[in-house]
Amino acid sequence: MTASTPLRRGARRSLAIAITLAMAAGLGACSGPASGSAGGGSAAGAQCLSSGTPLADLPLAVDPKTHAGESTACLEDTGVEAVTGTSAGSTGSGTDAPPALPATVTDNQGTSVTVTDTSRILALDIYGTLAATVFGLGLGDGVVGRDTSTSFAGASDLPLVTQNGHELNAEAILALNPSVLITDSSIGPWDVVLQVREAGIPVVVTTPERNLDNVGQIVDLVASALGVPERGRALTERVNQETADEIAQIAAVAPADPAERPRILFLYARGNAGVYYIFGEESGADALIRALGGVDVAGEIGWQGMRPMTAEALVKAQPDILLMMTKGLESVGGVDGLLERIPAVAETPAGQNRRIVDMSDYEVLSFGPRTAGVLDALARAIYAPDSSGFAR
Repeated sequence: MTASTPLRRGARRSLAIAITLAMAAGLGACSGPASGSAGGGSAAGAQCLSSGTPLADLPLAVDPKTHAGESTACLEDTGVEAVTGTSAGSTGSGTDAPPALPATVTDNQGTSVTVTDTSRILALDIYGTLAATVFGLGLGDGVVGRDTSTSFAGASDLPLVTQNGHELNAEAILALNPSVLITDSSIGPWDVVLQVREAGIPVVVTTPERNLDNVGQIVDLVASALGVPERGRALTERVNQETADEIAQIAAVAPADPAERPRILFLYARGNAGVYYIFGEESGADALIRALGGVDVAGEIGWQGMRPMTAEALVKAQPDILLMMTKGLESVGGVDGLLERIPAVAETPAGQNRRIVDMSDYEVLSFGPRTAGVLDALARAIYAPDSSGFAR
């Protein structure tokens, strides 16, 4: 599986915090979650592309580098499938065993946390990855609330405990009387997390980093904290296998010659806040682009982490495709607004061909139980932009 090169722990933490701050700066102005179904959350003028047909059987673009026109990658919202044999109340061993409690773990902050009750779970982060992980472990019935990003089927009707985008609401959280809170530093204010902990509720903090090579780390911590380590191993194995299979399918349709592969750049925008960033090496976007069979042009020009965009960098990178978050593209007025606000985009092949691929803010970099589906939807928008229907 394609993965990013490890950084020293301190550098990786700093990068994760920087990404979180920039995300929060823009997402707070967007009140509603993007839909995971076709047509939902798509940017103005973009066609929402996906299909249940295998990628190789779709009408592929003659040349993904030169195809003209924007598109939106979409996931069919079928919820998160639990690992086999994890239905509520099941008994036995392995993935069928009920939670073994109390469970004690050392979380990402080095704090020893003991969980004695998993009947009322809150799992909150900026992408909804943690809630998806809990559902994937077969404990979705115990989840009592959600963050803005947790909008997949089976969770979308839960009470919302965030406000103004991604701000935790202490009163809403405590009113649900959670037995455990699983979160990370991507969502805050942190004082609310501390208030929950001071109320006697166990708080397990995971890493805020999201990339292809730490999915198992997050799943393992969440599963161990909830007393279902065997389910965690099963879920990690399933996600890794699904992701590897999807990467192989993409490799089968991507150009074999590296010189012919689409040059892709991840552009983060929040027009209402005047925030424009290029996501480079070790941001998670680099691993995503390589898994999609593309060339990470930000890394090619030496762009480390996530840094404010410059016109010079855009022109130097010469991307064939700009990958963006849906609400980010909407915030600048769609493709027309992007070209107007950032004239340098028009000096790239992506701008000249209006080759912008957007995907829900809450899915594109989430990395977790839905990773394979995210890759599948993006691959369809890149290699089969004239397809239609629903993705898996």
